[in-house]
Amino acid sequence: MKQNIGFRGWFYFRQGWTTYFAFIFAAINTMVVTYYLAIENIPSLKTIFPTFYVYLAITASIGVPLLILVGYAHQKKTSSYKAEADIYYESNPHALRQYNDIELLLQLNLKLVDLLLLDYEKNNVSNEKLDELIKLKNEIETYFNQRKDNKQIDVALFKKFSHLK
Repeated sequence: MKQNIGFRGWFYFRQGWTTYFAFIFAAINTMVVTYYLAIENIPSLKTIFPTFYVYLAITASIGVPLLILVGYAHQKKTSSYKAEADIYYESNPHALRQYNDIELLLQLNLKLVDLLLLDYEKNNVSNEKLDELIKLKNEIETYFNQRKDNKQIDVALFKKFSHLK
């Protein structure tokens, strides 16, 4: 794989900046500006938030859970994350190739199972082994045909294979 130190450095810089520095800086800046420019000059708010540290504690105790819910909704409940993932696959040739390879491997596996079934029938393999292979083939075909329009099937299969509940 060809490595470009300049672009790799730029990528790592952006990751560090956006994930850590800019996030922390923006949070601190927002808290300081809102407190000293708004709350400190409004007497009714000053009674609720008598000091900056009280404001910080109250805002953090409300803001952090709220932002966790917003992040959860973004990832799991809205179609915005799906759009991001679609764009990722469309624009990343490595991810797109992996996706396409998996599709082709599924089709190849179905053909190989068909050939195995023919061979098993010719060689009088036990019914138990034959039934086992037919069951697996049916599972693969069902998955292959249904998964195109139902992400729950993908999630359920992932949980089954990764032993998650």
